[in-house]
Amino acid sequence: MDPIDTIRAFSRFYTGWLGVLGRSYPGSGPGLTEARLLHDLDAPGPVRARDLAQGLMLDEGYVSRTLVGLERRGWITGAGEGTDRRARPVSLTEAGRVLVARLRADSRTQIAAMLPPGEQAGVALALSQVQAMMQGTAGLVDLTPLHPGDAGWVIARHAELYAAEAGFDATFETLVARIVADFLDSHDAARECGWIARRGDLRLGSIFCVEDGSGVARLRLFLLEPQARGTGLAQRLVDTCIGFAREAGYHRMRLWTHESHWAAGRLYARNGFAIMATQAVRSFGQDLVEQVWERAL
Repeated sequence: MDPIDTIRAFSRFYTGWLGVLGRSYPGSGPGLTEARLLHDLDAPGPVRARDLAQGLMLDEGYVSRTLVGLERRGWITGAGEGTDRRARPVSLTEAGRVLVARLRADSRTQIAAMLPPGEQAGVALALSQVQAMMQGTAGLVDLTPLHPGDAGWVIARHAELYAAEAGFDATFETLVARIVADFLDSHDAARECGWIARRGDLRLGSIFCVEDGSGVARLRLFLLEPQARGTGLAQRLVDTCIGFAREAGYHRMRLWTHESHWAAGRLYARNGFAIMATQAVRSFGQDLVEQVWERAL
């Protein structure tokens, strides 16, 4: 069997093994596309139908119609409003959040039952390598501690990207510069670290783990360049930060963000973080809702 036929054969096997061809996934009501849309709607704030369609590479009209059907079943709200439904913000109802939590739990239980515990880590590693190869990131992106010049890049790119994407003023650059300077001046290398994601000489992102007192680690300065988004690199950065915190002996991890950063919020929620506190503030020249997220390690 040639490589292409082998890949096609595995695709047939894997979809059958997961049961994704059934009328509902995983046997609990919504179909596969509906379940994926519900999963991606599990965000701190509303998400536009158009953004969902673009993220999943689906037809916008098809996604809009599917969302209307989900709204009729009481799982989401907002899909049927406005003249252009694709531009309307859509969010889960409480019933929808309960359903998504059950779908995730059922999926984990199903896969755990089909794979012996001793084989799960090996399969997970192999699949992550396959994903990286198919996304073109395998062997290309390295996560390294800070090199000379990286600190300046972290400050500059935070200032530039947040100004362009969120309208933050220069006070945000001041805050980032202070955080970076404090890290460089006094961080404990055994319990604190910063990483830069780089492809050769090109920097693609950053993430830091610093001590926040009483056995709590704080995830800070998490940034991804636009061209690296949607490649799996964000998850890799978060995995690295969480893994370091565990090995350093922290028992919880905390982070601070804003409600408007819904894509980051979805990533945090998928990684076991939960919102612990919110506060409306005027910061960096914008009216914002601050969020504090935490998870156990």
